[in-house]
Amino acid sequence: MTDAIAEKLAEAGYVLPKAAAPVAAYVPTVLAGGLLHVSGQLPFVDGALVTGRLGEDVSLEAGQAAAQACALMLLAQVKAALGSLDRVERVVKLGAFINSTGSFTDQPKVANGASELMVAAFGEAGRHARSAVGVPVLPLGAAVEVDAVFAVRPL
Repeated sequence: MTDAIAEKLAEAGYVLPKAAAPVAAYVPTVLAGGLLHVSGQLPFVDGALVTGRLGEDVSLEAGQAAAQACALMLLAQVKAALGSLDRVERVVKLGAFINSTGSFTDQPKVANGASELMVAAFGEAGRHARSAVGVPVLPLGAAVEVDAVFAVRPL
């Protein structure tokens, strides 16, 4: 099976990580009714989890990079589930959760790190609905977590 999207990402300098195994009682993806739901993914950069809180000890730029790392892991999960990113018809929705202080209000800017990667990968089909929510804590102290829904082309 070809994977022009993965090749396009590689040419742009993006490296898809190995799809992470679940750390609790859930599965990474569920395909139902032509939609692939991908569980929340955490930001790993150079093998290390990006931790901390936006507005406290994580900069906006580091938060955006963390969101982009989450998006790369989302795509790794999609590829593992479908065999090729070329089966993605459209990115439907991203949910971005940002570990942030009560006074931090740039959650949408942080989430752009993931959103912009989806557009880079899929063009117009990468434009999506989105939530960007500030939360007081995330699993393992992660700075960001992003989940997604993708419309899938049938085989």
